[in-house]
Amino acid sequence: MLNQLAYRQAVILVTGENFGCGSSREHAPWALLDFGFRSIIAPSFADIFYNNCFKNGVLPVMLPRDKVSVLVKDAEDRKSMTVDLPNQKVIRENGEVFSFDIDPFRKRCLLDSLDDIGLTLEHEAKITMFENKQREGQPWLYR
Repeated sequence: MLNQLAYRQAVILVTGENFGCGSSREHAPWALLDFGFRSIIAPSFADIFYNNCFKNGVLPVMLPRDKVSVLVKDAEDRKSMTVDLPNQKVIRENGEVFSFDIDPFRKRCLLDSLDDIGLTLEHEAKITMFENKQREGQPWLYR
């Protein structure tokens, strides 16, 4: 399917149950991201794959099987769809909306492009303050 010209610019992948099963390394979401996918819609995901998607800026959307089947048919018919993360909606070309749930923390990380390093750097001032205080009280650690 992805070898067909019409799908080469796709940013949303609609797929089946337990997507990512057997893909426990971060390379699986990396490969999909490198292909251009920003979101994957499925009825369910393998746990490790699901978590690695968030860590790599890919939005995995879980929808009921019947709604995913509708979106698969839309994709086959080359109809467009939109994933609206701020409003937690998948919007079909005909305007029909499928709502999805997402953990608020993960949503914020995706919207603000925060990875583990970015989250740590949000506390840079406190980290620097701690290091300065530790350097004064335990200078032998910094020689």
